[in-house]
Amino acid sequence: MSETHLSRQAHDRLREELEDLTTRGRVEIARAIEAARMLGDLSENGDYHAAKDSQGKMESRIRHIERVLSQASIVDDDADTGGKVVAGSTVSLRYEGDDEVERYLVGSIEERVEGVTIITPGSLLGQALLGRKTGEQVEYETPTGATLKVEIVDVA
Repeated sequence: MSETHLSRQAHDRLREELEDLTTRGRVEIARAIEAARMLGDLSENGDYHAAKDSQGKMESRIRHIERVLSQASIVDDDADTGGKVVAGSTVSLRYEGDDEVERYLVGSIEERVEGVTIITPGSLLGQALLGRKTGEQVEYETPTGATLKVEIVDVA
């Protein structure tokens, strides 16, 4: 099993979402399915099929959250990393040949921060960045085989 690095805030948000889905969410879906059954013939009942589809999507999300939480490692936002890129760091990068600086969060997709793209620690770029510091040049190979170079402008 692969460890998932989460901030305390993301961990708590996922726990709350899981609680909501397994209680209120399941009850609401069960009611919707029952109401649709009352409409008659299930083979041509669009409401019934839509409710069952919603139930499947919700159960899939529940399983996903349970898996993420079971593999979660809480990242201490206040820990001194010595300026190194670690899971939970926000890094500013400049690609070779580009003047624009882009900000990324090295962490789980479940972190979802407005305006910041996520780089998972297990990705090719994420692996290349881990342990590096501001000012370092990092070279990594993309899934297509191309080699890219980035400069670490800032680590927060």
